[in-house]
Amino acid sequence: MVFLLLMKKGAGCPNFLAGFRTGYNYQQKFSLVNVKLKWVKDRVLDAVVADQGDLKAACILVSIISSARGCCLPIYRLRLHRGQLGLARDLKLSTFIRRYPNIFSESHVLDSGGTRVPCFQLTSEALDLRREELGILQQNQIDLVERLCKLLMLTRDRTLPLQTIDQLRWDMGLPYDYFDSLIPLHPDLFSSVRLPDDRVGLKLQVWDDRLAVSQLQKNAAFQQKEEDMKNGCLAFPVGFTRGFGLKRKCMEWLEEWQRLPYTSPYSDASDLDSRTDVSEKRIVGVFHELLHLTVHKRTERKNVSNLRKPLSLPQKFTKVFERHPGIFYISKKSDTQTVVLREAYDRKQLIHKHPLVDIRGKYASMMRKGFLDRSRGLYKKTACSGPEESMTVYGEDPIYSSSCEEDLGYDLLSE
Repeated sequence: MVFLLLMKKGAGCPNFLAGFRTGYNYQQKFSLVNVKLKWVKDRVLDAVVADQGDLKAACILVSIISSARGCCLPIYRLRLHRGQLGLARDLKLSTFIRRYPNIFSESHVLDSGGTRVPCFQLTSEALDLRREELGILQQNQIDLVERLCKLLMLTRDRTLPLQTIDQLRWDMGLPYDYFDSLIPLHPDLFSSVRLPDDRVGLKLQVWDDRLAVSQLQKNAAFQQKEEDMKNGCLAFPVGFTRGFGLKRKCMEWLEEWQRLPYTSPYSDASDLDSRTDVSEKRIVGVFHELLHLTVHKRTERKNVSNLRKPLSLPQKFTKVFERHPGIFYISKKSDTQTVVLREAYDRKQLIHKHPLVDIRGKYASMMRKGFLDRSRGLYKKTACSGPEESMTVYGEDPIYSSSCEEDLGYDLLSE
């Protein structure tokens, strides 16, 4: 996939940021052009998105189980988190967990009524990988905090409901228990607030000008023309699926649209007329930046559905994904719509990888191996029972441990 800016590259300009902050202070005479670009399937990016739902669910379960006392939880406790896993409604949680016996080992305990209940813990191999993951999280604590700060700085009041952040935490690389493990370490930055609708929100207490620079602005020195940087007109990297066939009329519109002023997603855009292409370019810039804040440079479309008011966006704001298929790709794999930032990928590979990407890749490899080995019958079920407990062992002896995450060698994200 070839990317272009539809504008020539030029030398850097030391004072280019000044123009970005005031790019919308001009006569708004560009009305919203009614251009429709067709959706074309991108098999390469579809392959990137495929099976990510199962990976997310497995990693969240690993996090939940490893943080539990004894690193073991009964199925009814795990079901409390099902809404965050994104699994199909007709898929039983226990069925999903049993697909990966090299990650989760199963035993049975008796509940208060004497009924045998499945209980799941992590295998030694999974515990080793979790230990490595915790180390990565600890090493990248500053990066995680800054990502969260920038997300809140995109909003009008530097505040988001916890439910909205929860929808994005996996994509942004935040720990599953970020509110308990990460937020308390930074009382100078974050505070818990009660929102008008009585929900709990997270507020950024201090604005940081150092962070209020978008990725497009950071890349401007080597991607943009000097004249355009001075004028605050930045172009987005654009690439199309092979065989897209962009019509001449659409190409001319796109070239003109790229030359419009760029409004930083961290600037106050209340003066912008939502009926103009300039406003649309600001919306594209907001989501361009939001996707750059994610680890894999993608997120499910539904995850941004609650961001309209906090980000001061107009109705039907997600239409920019369809109108700009050269910037965003909408994958329809796995019965959902996932928005992918095209420029972040060189075919199937991320151009710039966050350390968590490699860790998640290791989990994905374990899942593939466990699923295949189980389907080949390599994990034989044996049973052993006692007066108070019966266990089902897959492949290896269950892990007996009274420890939790702290005993893995890390007090998660401690300073």
